[in-house]
Amino acid sequence: MSEDADPIRRASLIVAHDEVNAYDAVVPPIAQTSLFTFSSYDEMNETYMGKKTRPTYSRGLNPTVRHFEDMIAQLEGGEDAIGFASGMAAISSTVMTFVRPGDKLLCVRHVYPDAYRLFEILLRQYGVRTVYVDGRDEAEVARELPGAALFYIESPTSWSMDALDVASLASLARKHGVVTTIDNSWASPVFQQPLSLGVDLVLHSASKYIGGHSDVVAGVVTGSKALIGRIRATTYPYLGGKLSPFDAWLLIRGLRTLPTRMKAHEAAALHIARKLAAHPLVENVLHPGLGNSLPPGLSGTSGLFSFTFAEGVDIPKFADRLKLFKLGVSWGGHESLVVPATVVHNQAAGPNSAVDFGISPRVVRLHVGLEGADALWADLGAAIDAARL
Repeated sequence: MSEDADPIRRASLIVAHDEVNAYDAVVPPIAQTSLFTFSSYDEMNETYMGKKTRPTYSRGLNPTVRHFEDMIAQLEGGEDAIGFASGMAAISSTVMTFVRPGDKLLCVRHVYPDAYRLFEILLRQYGVRTVYVDGRDEAEVARELPGAALFYIESPTSWSMDALDVASLASLARKHGVVTTIDNSWASPVFQQPLSLGVDLVLHSASKYIGGHSDVVAGVVTGSKALIGRIRATTYPYLGGKLSPFDAWLLIRGLRTLPTRMKAHEAAALHIARKLAAHPLVENVLHPGLGNSLPPGLSGTSGLFSFTFAEGVDIPKFADRLKLFKLGVSWGGHESLVVPATVVHNQAAGPNSAVDFGISPRVVRLHVGLEGADALWADLGAAIDAARL
């Protein structure tokens, strides 16, 4: 692999240094202010007329947030980006920019459950019909693309971890003039750059690997200036999901170590996935990196994957026996986490249970953190042994 093709080296060069920070600071200062004043009537008037672009109010433009947006755009190969107060704010603002009442939204199966709830609860109230397809079945995708306003992709997908041929799906959508957007939170910009594969817009729950320390909730979307401009003009100012300056500063901090952390998550998760695949009480392991080669478009893998217990394991007992792995939602931070699918099945959320996603109640999702692969495997192995029936 050439140096330029090395994803860790490429990302490291982008996030390592800033060209210029105020006061020659190594870390950019936080512009922790709600508003910005003008030196004259003419400057204020020209800004409000759109003849001049500069910060006026931090719900619209803030220097610290802009610094983060520029870094994400560069990492993903986009022309522009917008930061949001959560991943769901990024998803909802993006989808609602391109989908109108009566439109068809095409979506791959096994997406993030709250994105599914957005489509099935909120958008359905406004007459948007969502059609779900198996993203691995390009013939099915091609049949459903005509008439769609937007094609929403996740790869790898939630819980089932299906790694899709993103370039092929984007090519199919372009043939039908359908805008594509993808949730790239799993791979991060280090291991997958969907814009280079032909996708129009890339979303992240920046709370995950981009933040990396489980201390910030945020989202971001990046793409062409034209498409990002539509989001800025249509939904971004009015839904109010604005990223705060301090959270943007935390995300900039997280980006500095993102390539190194992704490499560590990848190595530890693969070690544990292989151990689980060989365990007699594990039926199968859902991890895109266990094959002979990586799926198209992926240059590496992350710390999130699922596995299915065979009969003969008490899953609640297994969960309670864990010490290093904590029971908790989300992922992407330094800590290792476990979520049994039975909990999602039992969630009191109407049509939003895991049954709708076709996930077996014997599936367990792991996020492998940075505690060390050997110690984490010892914790998992002991918990499995203690939970044998």
